[in-house]
Amino acid sequence: MCLVALAIEQSSRFPLVLAANRDELFGRATARLGWWSPGNAPDILSGRDLEAGGTWLGLTAAGRLALVTNLRRGITPDPQAPSRGGIVPLWLRGELPADRFWMQVALSGHNPFNVIAADFRLGECYWGSSDTPSPRRLERGLYGLSNGALDEPWPKVLRLKAQVRAGLDMATTLDTLVQHLFAALADRDPAPDDELPRTGVPLARERELSPAFILTPDLRYGTRSSTLVITERVNKRLVTHVLERSFTAGSKLALLRRSTLHDWPPRYTVNGPLETASTGPVSEGEVGELPTESPLKRQRARGLLKPAVPRRRPRAA
Repeated sequence: MCLVALAIEQSSRFPLVLAANRDELFGRATARLGWWSPGNAPDILSGRDLEAGGTWLGLTAAGRLALVTNLRRGITPDPQAPSRGGIVPLWLRGELPADRFWMQVALSGHNPFNVIAADFRLGECYWGSSDTPSPRRLERGLYGLSNGALDEPWPKVLRLKAQVRAGLDMATTLDTLVQHLFAALADRDPAPDDELPRTGVPLARERELSPAFILTPDLRYGTRSSTLVITERVNKRLVTHVLERSFTAGSKLALLRRSTLHDWPPRYTVNGPLETASTGPVSEGEVGELPTESPLKRQRARGLLKPAVPRRRPRAA
């Protein structure tokens, strides 16, 4: 995953919107979007890296979501380091609270990375990286991420954020928003040289990597997939649509897969997280739906994320 825009509660109709491109070597074996089992853990909806077994972006029925990008440093990655794709399933297992998860990831010896991890049952979302000592809690807002820090103003990050904002402002239907966001992720216009980030790689390489959609001249590396996660309010309930367009080198055709999740993400409550019914495996296919039972009835909070608790000011002596 190399380019992401994430909008949380920026639209009353579409409270969660994620648009992302995954850039990778075309020779790296990959499975397309679908439900799969990581073993003795909840099923994951994601594409899958068949070489190392992880994923770059995924979610679970229980309400967790995570994604990872690499940090570009202009140095050769350590080939002996564990795959960064293992970070996402580690969070999605749901066994670790945020503090223990970050500690374990920080000590695992991965090559430089960013990670966004959300647990909607707790109303929490975080961004962290191998460059930061502790994660940053995200509130409602529009965020962009590529191979630098969160919201670092790389041209393609700024353009994608602007396109997500424009899409939310103008979309009258789900299909309109989907078409708009896929078009934004397909942008192949390079950035001007004077706007390129300086990450330690040669200028010619920076140019190749500057569009939202990448395809190197040798057809060895580029955008392998574009993924949308769009939550829509339908009759006061949440329906989340996950769509993936996957690409092969040199082909103008894109293969589309989609899955629909009802009552997802689960909303946190004032009294604690909603309980969700356990679900069995769902077969992969061009269109897949996740059957879920109605959650327990409790008083629901309005947003997807809990508001930050304000710090108390010390009393004057």
